[in-house]
Amino acid sequence: MFDFITGSKSAPKDVPRQPREVLRGQLLGLNRPGRPWGVRDGARDGVDLIAEWKIVDAQWYEIFAKAGLQSVFRILMKFDDEAGEIRAVDQEWTVAWEAGVPRLSMAAEAFRGQKKEISFGKAVAFREEDLQLGVVYEYSFKTSEIKDPLQETALANGWGWKGVAFGKL
Repeated sequence: MFDFITGSKSAPKDVPRQPREVLRGQLLGLNRPGRPWGVRDGARDGVDLIAEWKIVDAQWYEIFAKAGLQSVFRILMKFDDEAGEIRAVDQEWTVAWEAGVPRLSMAAEAFRGQKKEISFGKAVAFREEDLQLGVVYEYSFKTSEIKDPLQETALANGWGWKGVAFGKL
């Protein structure tokens, strides 16, 4: 039951474990221009990798701003070579929009642990070009949109995924 809550998954026994650098390359390889999230080096934050919404990316922040996003989700990851797993903790940051540009800060009621969340919405208005009622924008953001590909990549490379809620990452 606890693994269900934390999202932990054991390394598959029938898949040989790839070296850490191969897995790291595979995870960084999940980056795509059309995805609203990305994976980056986490050394500056004291972790191996960070996966997060592209809230500060100029291509995406207008979409996030229109969606009225007030918090963003990110996953901090550390490789545990001995256990053959990625230890991961979820964080949530609040977003303050200033002149349409995001400013991130840790929430006053900070969240650290494991999170499953879905945000979605749609705006309908009169379109300028034909004055017809139509969808202006539509969005959905799911934590699983980030977490599932990360976990699948870890498992495909013979590594487990350990969701950390309490204790050391």
